[in-house]
Amino acid sequence: MKQHTWWIGGIAMSLLLLFTFSIWGADRPIGASTTVPYLATLIVDSSAQEGNYFQKIHHSGAWEALFLLGVFLPLLIWRVLIKRTFQWSVIPDGWRERKGSSVLSRLIWSFIAGFLMIIGARLAGGCTSGHFMSGMSQLAISSILFGAVVLSSLLLTGYLFYPTKKAE
Repeated sequence: MKQHTWWIGGIAMSLLLLFTFSIWGADRPIGASTTVPYLATLIVDSSAQEGNYFQKIHHSGAWEALFLLGVFLPLLIWRVLIKRTFQWSVIPDGWRERKGSSVLSRLIWSFIAGFLMIIGARLAGGCTSGHFMSGMSQLAISSILFGAVVLSSLLLTGYLFYPTKKAE
């Protein structure tokens, strides 16, 4: 099967952003982090649904939940039913080669990294996907700065966690 090139993904992302920002789409930027408090309030605390914060996130939280479901389900269907290549893995091969096969270690480091990333995203005034997809497409300074910090952190983490193998 022929691989798609980067520019096809770029055009598809541009069309998605144009539709999402338009009045025919969601009429708002792409994001995902509001889904968590929205669903948590729906599931756990029905009394908070009358609160100010829930009313503030009601429209965006509901839309983002559908957006995430719309991203996840077609990909799952594609990998499981059509390509038949779905494989669940807690420890990726690169981690196993360089860091061992401890599931606990992998989960702890994943939690720490995710926690730091979401704190940084919220400090910059958004969520990770919102900064990368919506914010950068609008040339928002906070999103560009967030992207630069994430890229720098990615390079530093790759250097520290995955050092190059020495030639034998």
